[in-house]
Amino acid sequence: MTPLSFDHPGAFLLAPLAVAPLLRSTLRASSIPSLQCLPADSVSDLVDAVLKLVGVTALLASLIGAAGPFFPEEEIERVAEGAQIVMLIDRSGSMNETFAGRNPSGGEESKAAAAKRILKAFVDSRRRDLVGVAAFSTSPMLVTPLSDHPDATKAAIDAMDRPGLDYTNIARGLAMALSMFRASDSNFSRAILLISDGAGVIDPRIQDNLRADFRKTRVNLYWLFLRTEGSRGIYDSPEGDAESPQAAPERHLDLYFKSLGVPYRAFEAEGPEATENALQQIDRLERRPMRYFEKLPRRDLGGDFFAVALCAAILLLVAKLSEVRLSSSRGAR
Repeated sequence: MTPLSFDHPGAFLLAPLAVAPLLRSTLRASSIPSLQCLPADSVSDLVDAVLKLVGVTALLASLIGAAGPFFPEEEIERVAEGAQIVMLIDRSGSMNETFAGRNPSGGEESKAAAAKRILKAFVDSRRRDLVGVAAFSTSPMLVTPLSDHPDATKAAIDAMDRPGLDYTNIARGLAMALSMFRASDSNFSRAILLISDGAGVIDPRIQDNLRADFRKTRVNLYWLFLRTEGSRGIYDSPEGDAESPQAAPERHLDLYFKSLGVPYRAFEAEGPEATENALQQIDRLERRPMRYFEKLPRRDLGGDFFAVALCAAILLLVAKLSEVRLSSSRGAR
């Protein structure tokens, strides 16, 4: 357990003031000379003791709040069954279209919106994974690093259906995804989940660098290809002799991925249901015990102590307003 720390411990020099309610009552003095002749009233004695204790609590809680109490950041070791997964999401303009290749209308979903919904369900089903999110179009963008905070991951996925750009620079996206893994975690199950509705041509000068990075990182690669109806698929050969990356980029990207020397699988999905089925298969493939450290942020407690002081002060105010003024009867015989 991390010990409680303080930003301003000098405030405790005023701690002796907290005993002031024990030395003098906060209630109004009575004009009756003496109540000694009255029978003992245990309820009144209890109320008096409680009010003094509440006064001490109000002063002491205020002093502790002024001292700036907090729990410092710490690392907690976690053990879970899952994987480190980087979701690399295509944000090119074509992701804003439906699987039929047109702009959404009525109740239709764009490919980005359907993928967003299904990926969030995937995150909910794997609460123990370390998941990071990166996006790419013309340039890659780190959205969230690897973490076990599903709410942050789902918030990052929510941003993927914003209008994207037209160009797909998949090489830079893959390089960023690889950089999100730490070398010290090489014994974990690690995977890149590429979600894209097309493929770009990777410069031959970059291909060897990426291939070396994949082998060094030892990461599994899954390509979830959101195929538009009527478009060329991963395994479709181009017509005639036009066997080039420019003529069939999806086919050549698949061939390149197979040459990386790491476990690789491609899934063609032509609709939301096929996309969901592909993610279920990936879910079954990527499960392995892992041990990791979660960094918890600093937690400030000043507000909690000030809230206690405020409640105690309100209670004292209510007691003060509930007083009944007593006076000796004049002219009594």
